[in-house]
Amino acid sequence: MPQLPDDLDAVAVRTWCSLALEALGRERAEIDAINVYPIADGDTGTNLYLTVESAAAAVEAVFAAHETGTTAPATADAVRAMAHGALIGARGNSGTILAQLLRGMAGVLADGGDAAHLRLALTRAAAAARQAVAHPVEGTVLTVATAAAEAAQGEEREVRAVVSAAYEGAHAALAKTPEQLAVLGRAGVVDAGGRGLVAVLGALVEAVTGQAPVRGPRTGSGKAAAPVDGGSVVGLPVGGVPVDGLAAVEGPLDCPEDLDGGGPAFEVIYLLEARDEQVDRLRTRLDALGDSLVVVGGDGLWHVHVHVDDAGAAVEAGVEAGRPYRIRITHFATESGHDVRVQAEPAQRAVVVVVPGDGLAGLCTEAGATTVIARPGEPPASGELVDAIRRAHAREVVLLPNDAALRHTAAAAAEQARTEGVRVALVPTRAAVQGIAALAVHEPDRGFDEDVVAMTAAAGATRYAELAVAERQSWTMAGICQAGDILGLIDGDVAVIGADVPATARTVLDRMLAAGGELVTLVLGEDVPDTLADALEEHVREGYLAVDTVVYRGGHQRAPLLIGVE
Repeated sequence: MPQLPDDLDAVAVRTWCSLALEALGRERAEIDAINVYPIADGDTGTNLYLTVESAAAAVEAVFAAHETGTTAPATADAVRAMAHGALIGARGNSGTILAQLLRGMAGVLADGGDAAHLRLALTRAAAAARQAVAHPVEGTVLTVATAAAEAAQGEEREVRAVVSAAYEGAHAALAKTPEQLAVLGRAGVVDAGGRGLVAVLGALVEAVTGQAPVRGPRTGSGKAAAPVDGGSVVGLPVGGVPVDGLAAVEGPLDCPEDLDGGGPAFEVIYLLEARDEQVDRLRTRLDALGDSLVVVGGDGLWHVHVHVDDAGAAVEAGVEAGRPYRIRITHFATESGHDVRVQAEPAQRAVVVVVPGDGLAGLCTEAGATTVIARPGEPPASGELVDAIRRAHAREVVLLPNDAALRHTAAAAAEQARTEGVRVALVPTRAAVQGIAALAVHEPDRGFDEDVVAMTAAAGATRYAELAVAERQSWTMAGICQAGDILGLIDGDVAVIGADVPATARTVLDRMLAAGGELVTLVLGEDVPDTLADALEEHVREGYLAVDTVVYRGGHQRAPLLIGVE
C-alpha cells in the first residue's frame, strides 16, 4: 500500500483528480437524471465529468513534463494546473462553479497543503464560488460547498481529519437541499451539482486516507443511508427502496412545467481574455440579458456562462470586454416541460478537425469541417471532441486529431461517439498540415471506407515540420541547443538548430525537399510577417522546379511556422 500523504502534495492532487474522474464517471448518469435546476436538461453529471477530465489532463501534463527528472512536480504547479484545466474545460452551470471552487482552493494550496491551509482553502473556495454567481440560491452546490468549509473548521489536527469532516458536512447539507429549494422538493431529488461536489470531496477523502468514505445506517431511522461514491445517494434508491421519503428516479426526470417556468432560450458559454475592470462591466450587462450568470477566473482569463434569449448580444458583450473564444451556444426548446435540443435531420457525413489556431479554423470551416481549436498549452479533452462530433450532427464522422499527443484522447472520443450510434473513423494525423491534406481530398459523396482510405493516404504522404523556440538548454537529435535557439522539427524530431527563423526555415525546407515533393504548405503564426512567406516561396521556386507553394495564416498558434511537403 502506498504511503499516505501527511499533507496535500502534488502526488495527492494527481490522485484526487484521477479518483474524482472515476467517481463522476460512475455516477454521471444518475446525476444527469436528477438534474432539475436551474434547467432540467439532464447534463449536470456529464458537465462535471468533462470539467474534471480537463483538470485531470492538465495535472497529468505537469507530471509528464517532469518524467525525466528525479522529483515530483511542486504542489503549487499541480494545484494551479488543476484549476487552470478546470477553468478552460468547464461545462455548464455546475462545471463552471466547480472550476471556481478548485481555483479558490488552488490559490491557498499553492502556499501549503497542511491542515491549516486546507481549511482556509475550503473557505476561500466556497466564498469565491458565491461571488462568481450573480444571484446565489440556497439548496444548490453553493450551499453544499459552504457546509463543507464550515464543517472543516472544527478540525485542528491533520489533513485526513479535515477532508473527512468536509465530506461529512457536504453530505449532510446535500440531504437537506430539497427542503431549501422548492423545485428539488417537488421533484423529490437532491441538488445534482451538490451531489457531484460530494463525489469530488469523497475522492479527496480517498486520496488522502486511502479509503473511500462508506456511510452506514442512520441511527434510529430504520433505513440504510445511501453511499455517495460508488453507489446511490440521498434521493436515489438503495436496494430498490427510496431513501428519506424522496422519489426514486430512473432516467431523465419528466418535470412539470412549474419546475422551470420556461426561461431563456439559449445557454452561452465562452472563455474570455479580458482585464478585471472589463469583466465587472460584462457581469452587469449579462445580468440584464438573462439568468444563471456565472463568471469565474482571473489573471486575464475568464470562463463565462449565462442563459439568455439573445445569444448574439451575450457574445457581443464578450467582444466588447475582451477576446472571447471557444464559444458554445446551446438552444433550449421547451415542449411539455421538457428541455430538449433542437436538431435537424443528421447529415450523412462530416469531418471533425483539431486545429492549432483561429486562421486554420476558418479555413477548415469554409471547407465544411467542424473545428476544435487547440490553443497553446490547452489541448482539448475527449469530452470536447465528443461535443464537436455531436455538433457535426452526422451519421458518419471522420476525426482528424492533427497531433500525436491527442491519439488516445481522440480514440476515447471516437469510442464514446460510437456508443451514441455515430460511425466514426479516426485518421491518425500528427500535424495540422496532414489534416489540411486529408481534408483536401475528402469527398462526402463516395463510400465511407473509400473516403477514409483516401484521406489517410493523403495525410500519410505529407511530411510535416514546425519551428519552435527552445525554452532551455537541452540535448536534441541535432545536438545541444541553448535557450532562445530556433529549432526545426521534422516529423516530430529536432533536425535543425538555428539562430533565426528565416535561415532555419530554409534549411528545414531543403532537408524535406531533398526526398522529393510536389507541394509545400506554409502555415504562418500570428506574429510572423508576410515577408517570411514571400522569401520562402522564392527559395522554393528558385531551387525546386515544379514544386508549388501555398500559404495560410494560422493565427494564434504555438509554432511560428508549420511546414508540410507532399
